[in-house]
Amino acid sequence: MQEGIVKAKVLVESLPYIREFYGKTVVIKYGGHAMVDEELKRNFALDVLLMKYIGINPVIVHGGGPQINRFLEKMQVTPSYIQGMRVTDGETMDVVEMVLVGKVNKEIVGLINHCGGKAVGLSGRDGDLVQARKLTLHSKPEGVDRPPELIDLGRVGEVTKVNPEILSTLDQQDFIPVIAPVGVGEDGQAYNINADLVAGAIAAELDALKLILLTDVEGVKDGDGKLISTIRQDQIDGLIDGEVIQGGMIPKVNCCRSALEAGVGKAHIVDGRQEHAILLEIFTPEGIGTEIVA
Repeated sequence: MQEGIVKAKVLVESLPYIREFYGKTVVIKYGGHAMVDEELKRNFALDVLLMKYIGINPVIVHGGGPQINRFLEKMQVTPSYIQGMRVTDGETMDVVEMVLVGKVNKEIVGLINHCGGKAVGLSGRDGDLVQARKLTLHSKPEGVDRPPELIDLGRVGEVTKVNPEILSTLDQQDFIPVIAPVGVGEDGQAYNINADLVAGAIAAELDALKLILLTDVEGVKDGDGKLISTIRQDQIDGLIDGEVIQGGMIPKVNCCRSALEAGVGKAHIVDGRQEHAILLEIFTPEGIGTEIVA
């Protein structure tokens, strides 16, 4: 009996959040260890399904870097990175698209459907969902006499436009979109795009209430290693200059900032290794990660 009462209290405590989020869109970037561990994968599918059943519209954008690397290793191709971004020639792009769209995407869709959901897999090329152009990257300056040089990353792209029509159609039919971060250029060619950036752009276009980035760290930590639960948008530059936010966390935080500037309600950086991380972040007052607010 006591266990049942505790469960009932949890449901009642969730009611204000359910009321607030009902009918709203939440964009989730799915990546990291949560995509590898079998139990976490199932928990993720159940979390997304629960969100849908209580009236939230989840939109999933997934990564797949480790899966791509494993396939390249089988082809005896060594991955190459510059400033944290994968150099993507024509052959690598074929592998990226095959793995992300043909394998990883379908596995996520299949798992959600197996758990009782209605998921549909897409890439940014479907319905011109994610339109892109070649990413321009410059080397870091090495002195007065050596200005930055243009770096060619191959078919690495950046988002120029999101066409939400196909997502609106799926939402009307109660489907859950699962999107691989492959964009399409004006020439019709595919571009490899960072999944965080795709998630941020889609969240902005859909006027999402929340953007959630699942990672393999607890969130942003201060100089003493303590989790920072909330960061205001106007604090970000100071935290970067003070090297509190550094390394791979910088592009994630900047992605959140761009989403907020475009009208997204809140952005969250959450540890996807935590069981039911999404539900804990959005349905509890304290959350478990770092929220970034305007």
